[in-house]
Amino acid sequence: MKRQEHFLASQLALKPGYEVMDVGCGIGGPLREIARFSFASITGLNNNEYQITRGEELNRAAGVDKTCKFVKADFMHMPFSDNTFDAVYAIEATCHAPDIYGCYKEICRVLKPGQYFAAYEWCMTDSFDPHNKEHQDIKAEIEIGNGLPDIRLTGQCIEALKQAGFEVIWEKDLAEESPVPWYQVLDGNHFSLSNFRVTPLGRFITRIMVEALECVGLAPEGSLRVLKVLERAAEGLVKGGRMGIFTPTYFFLVRKPQCESSVMTRGSC
Repeated sequence: MKRQEHFLASQLALKPGYEVMDVGCGIGGPLREIARFSFASITGLNNNEYQITRGEELNRAAGVDKTCKFVKADFMHMPFSDNTFDAVYAIEATCHAPDIYGCYKEICRVLKPGQYFAAYEWCMTDSFDPHNKEHQDIKAEIEIGNGLPDIRLTGQCIEALKQAGFEVIWEKDLAEESPVPWYQVLDGNHFSLSNFRVTPLGRFITRIMVEALECVGLAPEGSLRVLKVLERAAEGLVKGGRMGIFTPTYFFLVRKPQCESSVMTRGSC
């Protein structure tokens, strides 16, 4: 995870004095690591009050609370002026956008001209066949279990970036050259002590425990149902990864044009 985050920071050429935005930051794990690695100041954007409160506590514990902060807002409607940030990144977050073009356009608006946006996106690959029933079922399992809208193809993301006004520097599915499958930690057929919980036996034990806790009132009603949904999502991710039709590591680096007129010509931010 650190290598992934350091790679992103290096691609953006982050440095001290930079004002950076993390779009959809969660509780700020990557935010803190990237801040320590690059010494940049980072604003995490999140619409979840609990996650922000937890993130602020962790920022203080990590000693980055002077250079890192959180803003509660919707990334489709950011409360920032035009041309605010020196760099923007997103890690597996903008896949939740109901309108990916609108999300990218808003990112372009708040990014300074000539500066860069980089992201890891969840995408269906070119191997996905929308007319293949098995492919459709796998895609649906991933979407339902992870609370996602329609998962886009990699090409749809690139087209939306261009329409939003960005220049594409480079893009690639990083999973293609990974020596270790990204889905290995979810694969019950790959046994290790660290992934025992995802094996058939581990899942059986977990289901029994959750059902028992729910019965005695120590777990909220519906916990077992949620667990089953998450298990289906994990199965969909593994199947999608094995078949090469889904990737969580589609990476792109794009640039907002230096000349404002070139952005306007492209009808975007």
